[in-house]
Amino acid sequence: MNDLTELFCSIDDFYEDFKNQWKNNQINYKNHRGPNCSLSMSEIMTIMVLFHQSNFRNFKHFYFFALKNYKKEFPGLPSYSRFVSMQKYAFIPLFAYLITIKGRVTGISFIDSTIIKVCHVKRSKSNRVFKGIATKGKSSIGWFFGFKLHLIVNEMGEILSFQITPGNKSDLSVVKDLSKGIWGKLFGDRGYISYNLFKELLKRNLKLITKIKTNMKNKLMHLQDKILLRKRAIIESINDQLKNISQIEHSRHRSTSNFLVNLLSGLVAYSHQEKKPSLKLKKQELLAC
Repeated sequence: MNDLTELFCSIDDFYEDFKNQWKNNQINYKNHRGPNCSLSMSEIMTIMVLFHQSNFRNFKHFYFFALKNYKKEFPGLPSYSRFVSMQKYAFIPLFAYLITIKGRVTGISFIDSTIIKVCHVKRSKSNRVFKGIATKGKSSIGWFFGFKLHLIVNEMGEILSFQITPGNKSDLSVVKDLSKGIWGKLFGDRGYISYNLFKELLKRNLKLITKIKTNMKNKLMHLQDKILLRKRAIIESINDQLKNISQIEHSRHRSTSNFLVNLLSGLVAYSHQEKKPSLKLKKQELLAC
C-alpha cells in the first residue's frame, strides 16, 4: 500500500504541474468528446505503471484483479473496455513524466539496443495494427518484425536517454541524437564502431569506447576503460528486466497508441524499481575515470 501511495503521489504531483502547461501549449485545444472518465489522468497513469510492477503477464487479468482488490484506492474504476479506450490519452503525460525521473549523467554511460517484436516474423504481412510502421530487421538471434528500443544508462542502472525506431534502423544512426546532453565516456558493443561518429562525439566531450573487430588493429586502452567495457553487460541485464519483469514486449497489441503507452509505462515502472542492475562504483573510482 505504501508503494502504491508513493507512486500515485509522485505521478499526481507531476501531473498537477504539467497539465496546465500541456493545455496552454496545444495549438487547437478541444475538450474531450463523450462522457468524462471516472478516473483522473494521474490514476490512469498509476494503474498502467502498477501493472508493469506486478507479476501479471496480461493486463486484462491484472485489471480484473484491480477491480476486486483496488476498489478503495480507485473507487471510479470503469469497465475494462472503457479503461483500454482511455489509455491512449496517457501517452504524452507518461512521456513527460519519464523525462522528469530519468537518471543523472555521471560521466560513465552504456549504450545498447534491444528488439521489440510485435508478432512472429512469418505473420508480418498479415499484421494490420503495425502495417507501415513496424519493419523487418535482423539481430544476432535472427530476423524479427517490430521495433528497436535504444537506451543509454549510467553505471547505477538509471535510464538517461531512450528512443524507439523501426526494426531496420541502424544503431549508429540514432547515437548523435540519443547522446545529446551526455558527457564523459560511452561504452558500447562492436555495432557502434565508427571513426566519424567517434570524432563527432569527442567534440561534444563524449568519448565512445567499443571493443574492436578481429580485422582491426589493436590500440592501447586505459586499464580502467577495459574493465568498464567488460561491465557493459549491465545494460543487457536492464534490457532483460524490461522485457521479462516490466513486460514491454508482447504480441497482443490492438493499436499503436496502446503499444506506446505500454512501452512508456514499462520504462516508468523500471525507473521506480528500487534495486536496479548497478556496478556499485565508489566515488574514487568514478573520479579515476
